[in-house]
Amino acid sequence: MTTFLEVSSAVSAVPGRRKWWALGALVLAVLAVGVDGTVLSVALPTLSKALHASESDLQWFSSGYFLVLAAAMLPAGLLGDRYGRKKVLVISLALFGVGSVACAYSTSVAEFMAARVLVGLAGAGLIVMAFSVVTVMFAKQERPKAVGMMAGATFLAFPIGPILGGWLLTNYWWGWVFLINVPVIALGLAAVVALVPESREAQRPSLDLVGVAASAAGLVAITYGLIKAGQDGWGNLGALALMAAGLVLLVGFFAWERRLTRQPGGQPLIDLGLFASASFTWGVVLAVVPVLAMLGVLFTMPQYFQGVLGITAMGSGLRLLPLVAGLIIGAVPAARVVQAVGAKVAVAAGFVLLAAGLFVGALTSVGSSGLFVGSWMVVAGVGTGIAMATAMSAALVELSEEKSGVGAAVLQAVNKTGGPFGIAVLGSVLSAGYLGRLDLSGLSATAAAAARQSVFGGVAVAEKLRSASLLRSVDAAFVHGMDMALLVSAGTAVLGAVLTLVFLPQVNASQVETMRPGTHTGGEIAEPRPAPIGA
Repeated sequence: MTTFLEVSSAVSAVPGRRKWWALGALVLAVLAVGVDGTVLSVALPTLSKALHASESDLQWFSSGYFLVLAAAMLPAGLLGDRYGRKKVLVISLALFGVGSVACAYSTSVAEFMAARVLVGLAGAGLIVMAFSVVTVMFAKQERPKAVGMMAGATFLAFPIGPILGGWLLTNYWWGWVFLINVPVIALGLAAVVALVPESREAQRPSLDLVGVAASAAGLVAITYGLIKAGQDGWGNLGALALMAAGLVLLVGFFAWERRLTRQPGGQPLIDLGLFASASFTWGVVLAVVPVLAMLGVLFTMPQYFQGVLGITAMGSGLRLLPLVAGLIIGAVPAARVVQAVGAKVAVAAGFVLLAAGLFVGALTSVGSSGLFVGSWMVVAGVGTGIAMATAMSAALVELSEEKSGVGAAVLQAVNKTGGPFGIAVLGSVLSAGYLGRLDLSGLSATAAAAARQSVFGGVAVAEKLRSASLLRSVDAAFVHGMDMALLVSAGTAVLGAVLTLVFLPQVNASQVETMRPGTHTGGEIAEPRPAPIGA
């Protein structure tokens, strides 16, 4: 079992500037995956006309992508550890480019869905291997900064997707929203081939096909159940049955992995010994909490900007830039913050800032100024940057180079499942608040049903009827629901701070052991040996 003070490092295999250039390429590639997901929401109306897609088809364009992404996370980590992380990363980049081209030139719903499945598979391998390679290339003292840049790319996709997508759809052929990935992927491929060293587990793990099937099926069932609950409500029996089945499959998966772990020569998909480390376990858990909290902003504010204020999708993306600026301000110096106060205090402080920003955000009204909204989003972004970068680093710092693939896959699988869960919960809170305050007196049954669907439906009905009172009611009702969702998000951040202070180990930079440099032979990174404490 690898303890915190026995973490291996392969940083010496990658010269200082070279590894940062490589990180820049990985950040661009991760950004491409994020933008591909966010730009799709802007492109759905155009795709509906171009591909003659039904409402159900449009839902599957998004849901299918996330289902494949969730299913492929753990197998991607296994393949990287077995065959080489650089190989898997290069293949994933190439497939992502091919899938993007296929999306752009699709002529039917079936072709587009097949292309989205390919993009989802490639995206899973790309994200997992990118974080795994960061673990290999960077020493533990540098990982908060490197991980912060990777996390920043994920959040940067939220405003960039609508801004870039809106501009392209307004001025050019719709296929360009997918083809724009190709030059980014090509740059990433060139940089990875030239700058990233190959690495894999010294003893190649076996292909745990039972574990792969059980974990993939379990994650897909839970993710689809959460998506369905977000669409049809938490009382939907189909959604609850899917989530229950997913949990049963994951329990069976961990039982199978435990059995393999205890067998002589057994090689499970996941080394359950990783979870004996409090730093890894709670780093994984706490890394998803900022995602859950920040979804309160990312899910509600674009609807506020577009539905209540009447701003375009591109303008909505621009108004999210204060959030991204705060994220960068918090994430980039995260390594120095950890060195100064330790991981426990840094993560807790990040959650406190995030909670403070969200509590103030819950005071947003229909007439709030742009300065007020931008200010609290900056504070929330700073808190997210510090908490997420440091929590992820707390998990990744525990990984030896040999286990970086599957370890990063566990981190990303939990992280990606958190997204649909957060949207389902916050969507329910927002909907309850909106419907609870909406005044539909005097409307026909058809008009009332349309207004209940969303703030956009309510605005459309009010404009059609030219009813100023209904428009005021729709705006006020939505803002009430939005503020409730932000309060739930703030409470999530407070819970994150409490969990951090209780469970996350306090490890300062001065306690991190000096490691002997790893050897670099035959184009692959060999596992370095830890130096004795005090050496």
